[in-house]
Amino acid sequence: MGKLIQGIRGFNDILCEATSTWRFVETTVCEILDSYGYEEIRLPVVEKTALFARVIGEVTDIVEKEMYTFEDRNGESFTLRPEGTAGCVRACLQHGLLHKGQPRVWYSGPMFRYERPQKGRYRQFHQIGAEVFGAPGPDIDAEMILMTGRMLRSLGLVDLQLQINSLGTPQARASYREQLVSYFRRHHEQLDEDAQRRLHTNPLRILDSKSPAMQGLIAAAPSILEHLDAASKTHIEQITAILDTAGIPYTLNPRLVRGLDYYTRTVFEWTTERLGAQGTVCAGGRYDGLIEQIGGPPTPAIGFATGIERLVALAAADHAPSEPTLHAYLVVVGEEAVAPAYRLAERLRDCLPRLRLRVNSGGGSFKSQFKRADRSGARYALIFAAEELASTCVSVKDLRERTEQRRLSEADLVVLLAECIAR
Repeated sequence: MGKLIQGIRGFNDILCEATSTWRFVETTVCEILDSYGYEEIRLPVVEKTALFARVIGEVTDIVEKEMYTFEDRNGESFTLRPEGTAGCVRACLQHGLLHKGQPRVWYSGPMFRYERPQKGRYRQFHQIGAEVFGAPGPDIDAEMILMTGRMLRSLGLVDLQLQINSLGTPQARASYREQLVSYFRRHHEQLDEDAQRRLHTNPLRILDSKSPAMQGLIAAAPSILEHLDAASKTHIEQITAILDTAGIPYTLNPRLVRGLDYYTRTVFEWTTERLGAQGTVCAGGRYDGLIEQIGGPPTPAIGFATGIERLVALAAADHAPSEPTLHAYLVVVGEEAVAPAYRLAERLRDCLPRLRLRVNSGGGSFKSQFKRADRSGARYALIFAAEELASTCVSVKDLRERTEQRRLSEADLVVLLAECIAR
């Protein structure tokens, strides 16, 4: 026998015991998005490499170090998507969706980045994201923040903090960038290796450094909020006014810059201290110049993305609802009972569309089937043998509580299983 082939580091299997929480998270988030009038779009996981270089920025860590890029047989460069906005914008432009009012779309699926795997950060990870095109005002920014807050509350998540910042217009940010570079050059000896590299490529990202030795230096750096253009200042003030009226607590954080080049004005993050270094749960912002940058018409836009792995980790810790694997396991005793047992199972499924019922397969003694039923996690064992076949009744044993086995008519069995489903 050959050596067992293992999975790839950072590409994780999601095992059966976890998928109920995954489904709870995905269903809850998608229902919230639907309720705010967003429509689902499904995007390919592979795009042309040039798309990400143009959208994300050639001097970002993602493009420089983290993308899974390869050439096809014709020598064209393709990349596994490292984030969802670029592909979503490309699809909306390609298919003319921007001509249909103010499209609001959401998407979900795996993303790929070559990073050092750690808790909450994997090489294949999953996101749900949403984008709004054609809405320039602060009202949609505020609503997106309110919507993501509702989404997190609906998952039962607690102890989350909202941080907001404005990066201003590209012109205002360019002026601020000059002052920031000048400040860090005066303290060059205090910069770590990564910050020294970013000083010449993407100096705003230094503000996002997690290095403890640099926190004092970063705290004393010029604040972007003090260098905003008048329109951007009014924009962020109107957002915070809406949040204040809605009773949503937040922190204005001038060090919040996000990791992508395309953001303008509003950026926001929902964070937690319960996931260690990977504290961002949901994040987004405005990118008004991006669509024009990749060949489309001038179009304001805003979006967000949330990591499903992180939501699942928090939801599991906060005891998110988790349904049992099965409601019932049908034990079939005797060859003559097999065909009628499957007929019964199909009738029960017709009556109870949400019923999770497994019929024993592969034969086996009564004792071995009962062990399978117990190991399956089912609440009830339904016993169908020659005696039940003759009487048109089914014997029922509660596998989770010490109660007497009983015989029920098919109608009474439907009532019992309906009650189990409703719990």
